[in-house]
Amino acid sequence: MIVAERKPIEEIIEQVKDVRSLLVLGCNECVTVCEAGGKKEVGVLASALRMVFLQQAREVNVGERTLERQCDTEYLEELRDAIDQYDAVVSLACGVGIQFTAEKYPSKPVYPGVNTSFMGATQERGVWVERCQGCGGCILARTGAVCPVARCAKRLFNGPCGGSTDGKCEISKDVDCAWQLIINRLKALNRLQDYETLAPIKDWSTDRAGGPRKVVREDLRS
Repeated sequence: MIVAERKPIEEIIEQVKDVRSLLVLGCNECVTVCEAGGKKEVGVLASALRMVFLQQAREVNVGERTLERQCDTEYLEELRDAIDQYDAVVSLACGVGIQFTAEKYPSKPVYPGVNTSFMGATQERGVWVERCQGCGGCILARTGAVCPVARCAKRLFNGPCGGSTDGKCEISKDVDCAWQLIINRLKALNRLQDYETLAPIKDWSTDRAGGPRKVVREDLRS
């Protein structure tokens, strides 16, 4: 899932300092799971904004809405009848949802209410960890399902680098060496011989190096 963190309230206030009506817009997908932008967080932020505006002696109408997804124009269409009631939108979706909302309603300012962090997983309640960078050329089959692109600080494809100590990365004693994890995993799978095979040079054009990416499934297009 995509993991995000709510922006500081001061930054959000600065973004909307000139509006008279504001819609706080949540998303029921990833940002709900990481407790950054679901219905509950929409309510919390909307209440906080009302309190700040009251303290500033500003009359600002703050509305609340949560869509199933903001990265899907079908669900964004549900705002059609209400969007003109507001001067601006603060979206608690990831960066994708924010951009889709702005594209759907180009005359309406859409401000981010969260910082999109990474694609990750829930390690425990309140702790999310990065596991994928969407590089477009997955090699998890070769590395025992441990990603060196997301989990190695140097993104090495033939590691380790020699800077690790006791299985920890040289950048921090709290960060596992990704290649030690790979070796341990391959050993557990009785595939340690795969470690001896040098990885070919990666085609980074499938990553962001090739510009904005698109996936087209002709069998699904109408």
